[in-house]
Amino acid sequence: MLTPDSFLTYTQWGGIATLAFAGLTALAFVFKWGFRFRLVGATGFVGVLTGGLLSLSFVPFSQTVIPNSTKYSLVYDTGGASVVIAVAPTITQPQLEATLEQAAINLFSPGRLGLGNTQQLSLRARTVIHPEEGVSVPLYLGEARRSLATREDKNLEVSVFEQNMALLPQPT
Repeated sequence: MLTPDSFLTYTQWGGIATLAFAGLTALAFVFKWGFRFRLVGATGFVGVLTGGLLSLSFVPFSQTVIPNSTKYSLVYDTGGASVVIAVAPTITQPQLEATLEQAAINLFSPGRLGLGNTQQLSLRARTVIHPEEGVSVPLYLGEARRSLATREDKNLEVSVFEQNMALLPQPT
């Protein structure tokens, strides 16, 4: 798996390639080679690639995996302070807590906007139950709150709505 460290290594090699192309371009201008202007374009292209690799070395690609968490899908996220995820209706309370914690960590972004005086990300988990034929009811099962400012938030709050968990279908 590619990590920011590997992109930093690729950036170093890209920088060397850019300098090599720049040197070759300078030689082409000194000796008035016919393809010297093509080398200007190639040097610029390699320089842009190197800049892209450098920017990828700043972004963390690793996803946190919390034991006992389940799969979730993103339902609502506009890059603001409110996110909704969907989980399976067969989820248990320990799985829900682990899934909320994992989603709160993985969905952190320093570019999220805190509107008004909200400086916390509110992440809610929901599922859809079918109490009778032809009826679908969305049901919020829990919520996680974390800071919008710091990646390593020690004050992550996970709360489970136990009255809604009791409405989930029981496994047979």
